[in-house]
Amino acid sequence: MLHRRLRGKKTKHRARGGNAVSLLLDDEQLREHRQRNLMHSILLIGGMGAILTLATSLLWGLSGIAVSLIAVGSLVLFAPSIPAAAVMRLYRARRVEPGDDQLSRIVDELAIRAELPSRPDLYLIPSATLNAFATGTPAKSSIAITEGLLRRLTMREVTTVLAHEMSHIRNNDLWLMNMADVITRFVQSLSYVALALAILNVLGMMTGDAPVSWWAVLLLYFAPAFSSLLQLGLSRAREFDADLEAAMLTGDPMGLASALSRLERYQGQFWEDLVYPVPTRRVPQPSLLRTHPPTDERIARLHQLSGRAGLPQITVIDEPMVSMLGYGPIEMRPRYRFPGLWY
Repeated sequence: MLHRRLRGKKTKHRARGGNAVSLLLDDEQLREHRQRNLMHSILLIGGMGAILTLATSLLWGLSGIAVSLIAVGSLVLFAPSIPAAAVMRLYRARRVEPGDDQLSRIVDELAIRAELPSRPDLYLIPSATLNAFATGTPAKSSIAITEGLLRRLTMREVTTVLAHEMSHIRNNDLWLMNMADVITRFVQSLSYVALALAILNVLGMMTGDAPVSWWAVLLLYFAPAFSSLLQLGLSRAREFDADLEAAMLTGDPMGLASALSRLERYQGQFWEDLVYPVPTRRVPQPSLLRTHPPTDERIARLHQLSGRAGLPQITVIDEPMVSMLGYGPIEMRPRYRFPGLWY
């Protein structure tokens, strides 16, 4: 149990996220940090939008640009309205009813510290994988964690993981990444049009006439690759921000560093055994192709925050974890499930 009650209005820690972050960084560092990340995000989203605009203009001109902007805008606006319960059903997740257990009280305290409009719903996924993710908007959000994560991580580490996901909710990263994902998928669909145009060009060459410029075909074909790289860069930038705010919310940067180290160790072992032959294990993935920054770099940044003043640390007692969903032992390996989920 928590050493002190974490109950709604009784908590004394209601500092705004931005003010609490300023306890970890001085005013100048904080201003530079926010400006840098804001410009980074604007440039990346702008770059993805430019790729989309160029690709559609090559196909349909100005009318194509207008249609694509309307389509992407509609998807971005209506995607957050998808009920979280529908997403969680895909993972067979079960909602954890708010109560007096330690996990619920941790979520309560983090939601208060983050000053979210409402407490996120907590879901547990019956899977041996180590994963956590958030869905929804700050006004109505949900956080899902796997049973494997609860078993492998200490409660202190679980607390920092929950804080990391809550930071994504607070900063509206879910909406931003959803917009980036919609743009990338839209651009990707244009690559199939490029293949069809390439076939038409080949057939046209037999009659001495290529209906579409080969430069346009090549650009449409490779546009998804460039858009995906920009999306990955945006994801890495938001992860760094979420790490900083998670350290602020928990007052425990070293707890998050420990969680990242443990996740890297367990997840690395599984994927390496599955994918890589022994001689090529631990070959680092190119940084451009990572959705998250390198773990070592994230841990190093958290070490820089250690010892600085911040919100009081959320103190927890580590208790033996048992199956919380009634599914019994979870010794199974993760596997692919319809419609494209892996857990």
